[in-house]
Amino acid sequence: MIARTRFSISELTKMTIQKRILVADRVRRPPDEGFSWLDRRFLKEFAPRLSNEAIVLYLFLAAVSDKHGLSFYADSTIAGRLKIRGSFPARAREELINLDLVAYQSPLTQVLSLPTSRVQRRQEPGSVLRKLFQELP
Repeated sequence: MIARTRFSISELTKMTIQKRILVADRVRRPPDEGFSWLDRRFLKEFAPRLSNEAIVLYLFLAAVSDKHGLSFYADSTIAGRLKIRGSFPARAREELINLDLVAYQSPLTQVLSLPTSRVQRRQEPGSVLRKLFQELP
């Protein structure tokens, strides 16, 4: 019988996870031809601002693009591969374009390097209004 232990969130954050290979004969390695990758910042900084459809499309485009981030899948092919409605790729692509994550000129889509992080500092209460009034003539 396996004993279950409950930990609080604070206890879990204090624990150090020791990584170890779980299945030694199945360790991932880059293939001889084609290789894709995903910048972790995408999941942390951009995915929370996107719809599920846009996240799925970004992951698909990252997986199929070449070393320059280029791919040329038609919307109908993307919809077929992902088993989704045909109008989905265009709407999801617009979200990605709006966040400057991809560029698109039919038939090419380019997954772009992620925009630089913008560290947002916490502003003093009233600082936005103060700045606005200072800029008035």
